Amino acid sequence: MKLAGKTLVVTGVSSGIGAETARLLRERGARVVGIDLGEAAISLDGFVKADLSEPRAIDAAVRELPARIDGLANVAGVPGTAPADRVARVNYLGLRHLTQAVLGRMPQGGSIVNVASILGAEWPARLEAHKDLARTADFGAGLDYLARHPVAQESCYQYFKEALIVWTLTQSQPWFLEHGVRMNCVAPGPVMTPILGDFVTMLGPDRVSRDAHRMKRPALADEIAPVIAFLCSDDARWISGVNLPVDGGLASTYL
Repeated sequence: MKLAGKTLVVTGVSSGIGAETARLLRERGARVVGIDLGEAAISLDGFVKADLSEPRAIDAAVRELPARIDGLANVAGVPGTAPADRVARVNYLGLRHLTQAVLGRMPQGGSIVNVASILGAEWPARLEAHKDLARTADFGAGLDYLARHPVAQESCYQYFKEALIVWTLTQSQPWFLEHGVRMNCVAPGPVMTPILGDFVTMLGPDRVSRDAHRMKRPALADEIAPVIAFLCSDDARWISGVNLPVDGGLASTYL
């Protein structure tokens, strides 16, 4: 996997998939700078503490990042048990703001990987709404749009993962053509991370029980991280604009 010498930024490095992704990227020879609200508990080449729900905090964090960034892995996220406004800010608006801010530092061959979810699979049912949100110019315009089109608390996690997939797919080709920077999503199913219990609470015992027979077990973080690392590498240099399920076959059982 061709990662040696690259400088990669990984959000959500304090735990779970983000921590495992950062560890693996460094093992493969990359220089890794982490971003998170909590302190990092792993070795990194740089760390910036930032609240990814606030555009000014994101802008301040970007000023501390290297002048050249070969890849960005947007792993940070909050579960649907958090208030809907925070889910919107962290999982979509803040992610988009950070990505737009660092795009100019990325050379030809750069890669952006966004962590979506299998719970975003129903994006076609709300495609036009998600495309409207994707067309908003910036963080503030996105907030204004959502104030006019509020998202229910009980479905906010799914909604903003759907929105992330649509934004990734619709924005990826213009950026690839203009900047030579690829952008893709990975969509994990359930993963054994510190917030897995929040997802059980969010979905409810009935949904969890109905889905249990569809999969062997929840994934481990080290089964998701290699896919993110691959998409960041030069081996994936002709992959752009895809949403890749990493779910042990769970999505296939809904056909």
